[in-house]
Amino acid sequence: MRKLMTVAVAMGLFLGGAGAAAADSWRHPGALTTTGAWFTDWSYTWEPRGRNHGGFHFKGDLVDRKPEDGHNVYVQAKVEGYSWNRFNGTQKRTVALDKVVYDGAAQYTRTADIRVCRDRGSLRPDNCSHLKSYQRS
Repeated sequence: MRKLMTVAVAMGLFLGGAGAAAADSWRHPGALTTTGAWFTDWSYTWEPRGRNHGGFHFKGDLVDRKPEDGHNVYVQAKVEGYSWNRFNGTQKRTVALDKVVYDGAAQYTRTADIRVCRDRGSLRPDNCSHLKSYQRS
């Protein structure tokens, strides 16, 4: 009887851990692109409560696709009604980003938006990709 109970408890812990690992898995939605800027090989996950502020964690490569134009590129991300966070790239280079965006007043965030943009200076508006929105499941 004890062996059967031990096996049942071990199976429950194993399956519970597998479910938690699946909840924390990285998702790969595909590249974000706009004229001159590309956020490629990117993925995101929702951090659990108590780790990285329960935030929206993303990573990927930010690419300047038009190095001859003299404009910089950047990624913008925001969560739940807060303003945009800007993560700059470098002209004529590919920059690896690994960032967490979170709401400091909450234990975890529920929604996030992200886009990639090309900074065209002060006289012309920046061009950005379509806004992608994600919700914690």
